[in-house]
Amino acid sequence: MNTSLVVIPTYNEVESIGSLLDLLRTLAVDVLVIDDGSPDGTAQVCLAHGIEVISRSGKMGLGSAYRTGFAIALERGYTNVIEMDADGSHQVEDLIRMMEWIGTNELLIGSRWVADGAIKNWSKFREYLSKGANAYANLLLSLDVKDTTSGFRIYSADLLRRMEVATIKSEGYCFQIEMTRRAIARGGSVGEIPITFIERAHGQSKMSAAIALEAVLRITSWGLLRLIGR
Repeated sequence: MNTSLVVIPTYNEVESIGSLLDLLRTLAVDVLVIDDGSPDGTAQVCLAHGIEVISRSGKMGLGSAYRTGFAIALERGYTNVIEMDADGSHQVEDLIRMMEWIGTNELLIGSRWVADGAIKNWSKFREYLSKGANAYANLLLSLDVKDTTSGFRIYSADLLRRMEVATIKSEGYCFQIEMTRRAIARGGSVGEIPITFIERAHGQSKMSAAIALEAVLRITSWGLLRLIGR
């Protein structure tokens, strides 16, 4: 068993997951896929690559998938747990560079919005939405993190235990903001590593109005709690 586990949530990623798994096989990591009942055969492709798959009956949410994967990682004794998307937006060469920084901080975030970070093939709307969400989260929560919404991360197992991840409530992309907030609240050190984020070439984005609304409501409520000192 390797010391690091890559947890990958999937839903209809059959066109991209195979190439990602081929690249990850070259690294000293184990891989666990949490698949939400993809009807396109994503789970079958992963199994054909010799990857362990937790198959769920339907779309249960990003947060739920990561809570499941983190719990398994901690139960099995991994030292580091890596979050990574299956759609090709996160690059394995960036992961290699991020892993070189393991031990410097308890949470390493692959960041689009620090110096030398970049995005490719995004619409201006998506760019403004991401920057706006990060600005709003930092304004209300004072996280001092440039890319609180990034889903490309490496957590130390010790930090995840302190964070009590099972009690994290968010399901959409707000999950990343809540995890950042909880990590800092539990004394975790955070470092940001520049990455190049490439918009998916296949499939459809999971972003929706409901996911965006969840983020706005939760950030606002956390900000109000912070204002009144709770």
